[in-house]
Amino acid sequence: MSPQAAGVLQLTALIAALALAYRPLGDHMAKVYSSEKHYKPEKWIYKVVGANPAAEMRWPAYLRGVLAFSAVSVLFLYLLQRIQGSLPGSLGFSSIDPDQAFNTAASFVANTNWQSYYGEQAMGHVVQTGGLAVQNFLSAAVGMAVAVALVRGFARSRTGELGNFWADLVRGTVRILLPISVIGALVLVACGAIQNFSGIHQVGQFMGGTQEWNGGAVASQEAIKELGTNGGGYFNANSAHPFENPNPLSNLFEIFLILLIPFALTRTFGRMVGSLRQGYAILGAMAVIWIGFTALMMWTEFAHRGPAFEIAGGAMEGKETRFGIAGSSIFAVATTLTSTGAVNSFHSSYTGFGGGITMLGMQLGEIAPGGVGSGLYGMLIMAVIAVFLAGLMVGRTPEYLGKKIGTRQIKLAACYILVTPALVLGFTAVAMALPTPADSMTNSGAHGFSEILYAYTSGANNNGSAFAGLNADTQWFNTTIGIAMLLGRFVPMVFVLALAGSLAEQKPVPETAGTLRTDKPLYAGLLVGTILIITGLTYFPALALGPLAEGLAS
Repeated sequence: MSPQAAGVLQLTALIAALALAYRPLGDHMAKVYSSEKHYKPEKWIYKVVGANPAAEMRWPAYLRGVLAFSAVSVLFLYLLQRIQGSLPGSLGFSSIDPDQAFNTAASFVANTNWQSYYGEQAMGHVVQTGGLAVQNFLSAAVGMAVAVALVRGFARSRTGELGNFWADLVRGTVRILLPISVIGALVLVACGAIQNFSGIHQVGQFMGGTQEWNGGAVASQEAIKELGTNGGGYFNANSAHPFENPNPLSNLFEIFLILLIPFALTRTFGRMVGSLRQGYAILGAMAVIWIGFTALMMWTEFAHRGPAFEIAGGAMEGKETRFGIAGSSIFAVATTLTSTGAVNSFHSSYTGFGGGITMLGMQLGEIAPGGVGSGLYGMLIMAVIAVFLAGLMVGRTPEYLGKKIGTRQIKLAACYILVTPALVLGFTAVAMALPTPADSMTNSGAHGFSEILYAYTSGANNNGSAFAGLNADTQWFNTTIGIAMLLGRFVPMVFVLALAGSLAEQKPVPETAGTLRTDKPLYAGLLVGTILIITGLTYFPALALGPLAEGLAS
């Protein structure tokens, strides 16, 4: 079987697995967030935090819950790293420096999981399991809670109440993320991923020196790392490391975990707004972009030039032979079209156009299917924009799901889509203008520019993957990328929840003959076009200076 045919077979198997899980998981999540029942463990948690899960919240109160919880999480994770040297199970590692501790705390709480350190040489068992792994669950649950609040904004009328943040946070963690992660960890252990708390031990000689590795609760962290679209690995090599991702079967399973909840949330959306066809329209737009990007990536990486590429079967530099070009390409697209950021290959070693595809996937806003929660609310914001554009074309007040999209709604949606590009392009411009940040680039020219553009694209979009080649462990990058991650995560949430509140207060508008049918393929096509046009107009000049210039020159 040719490598290309094997890639198509892997993609087909992945789509089939996602299709089988789509309906039961989507319906289960809709029941979780619509249930009025509270399990005993959940009640204990509510008592500890002093929350009343039955109390409905308007959007300002919901937002205060999100921000307060996230602020406490950042502080806790920062302090845990700063005292690591005094903790048991630290494996002899010293406490983390202030700038890197801030960057890591901001990263994991913002669901970015950007890592400017070597995991196996910096973080002990307590920080890994009691800090980083915990935030893998909680940051994902926060994103899901915000997405559900926006869905309730569309589903409810004549009320500003969006549910209860604490109930949504706890239910998402206890009833969705934890059970699937347990099953996922068992599957990964069966595939060969390690799960232990062993110390540092010598494994042999390597290039004339001694090679040492430490163990860890890798499989359990790997499961929630992918399921929660987090991406932070136990080891520096991330999912290219055989302890995290041993073989092609585990590789395909990890991609499945990455895409599982973001795709299934579209059915949850359809179920909660009372129209499954609306969920299918959003799913269709996401699937078209994801499949299109995957096909384009595989074509780009298989389109080899010269005898070296002919012998290797394609652009194999920076890719693991156990995954090949197809397994690496599918993973790269999945991780950058979501907010995962895990890598099983080095994106810097991809062809010029291939690296550009990974960057463009993040710049779309990671909405196809996007991060856990963030992908759905990002796509719904784009749906509002698309409806507004359609209304302009026909001269009619736009409506979506029975809600009028007026001046207030479109301003909030516009603010949402402007935040991340402003952070990405602003920080990139400052970094290129100053003399010191450029010293961190391994390469010069277009590829060097791509390294810095990719870093801020990854940080502000809460992806966390790295282009490789950029030394980001400096005070400048630790601080500025940390700020970009926090602003890129929580400022858009302000506009999402404000939009949800304004929609929930409206009374439903009856459907007429002039109402745009948003559950049809025509609208899904309009939505895809809107996403591509907005992203293209925003980022094309920057992409032209980096990956496009490199790709055309090769």
